[in-house]
Amino acid sequence: MSKKKRKRVHKTLVEQILDKHQIPFEQMTFPTHQEGDVEQISVDHLDQDEHQIFKTLVLSGKTTGPVVGVIPVDEHLDEKKLAKASGNKKVNMVPLKDLLKTTGYQHGANTPIGIWEKFKYPIYIDQEAQKMGKIIVSSGQIGRSVKVDAEQMRQLVHGTFTDLKEE
Repeated sequence: MSKKKRKRVHKTLVEQILDKHQIPFEQMTFPTHQEGDVEQISVDHLDQDEHQIFKTLVLSGKTTGPVVGVIPVDEHLDEKKLAKASGNKKVNMVPLKDLLKTTGYQHGANTPIGIWEKFKYPIYIDQEAQKMGKIIVSSGQIGRSVKVDAEQMRQLVHGTFTDLKEE
């Protein structure tokens, strides 16, 4: 008699971290596409409100070094607001070639949860996440995400809710 192996979905490191801290989450997958030399999630025409999906941007300032901004994928980050919130005069995007060594993640897979766990960089989350309740962030692999309670994630990453969007 052969036993049928049940196919288990491999949990990403981020999902394991959420489990360890007993933070409920919903696994999500998104189709991806190649854009230039980077792979990105495709969110057009999905049954998912694009505004609920948050991207993780990594910048650097003279005072803090790397700093993380988390904003809705359909918005633009106001670097001046992030600089002010983080105590820097100005911040600049970490160059793509330095992203992997700075965060441990490739472009499109950066996640505030994994970055905090590994590096403890300061994390700033757009205040809109607080109003939404549940938000979707990358789970550390391109095309894989988790839907989590924004406040529970903020507490986990010692983040700060603040206004980060361009007007």
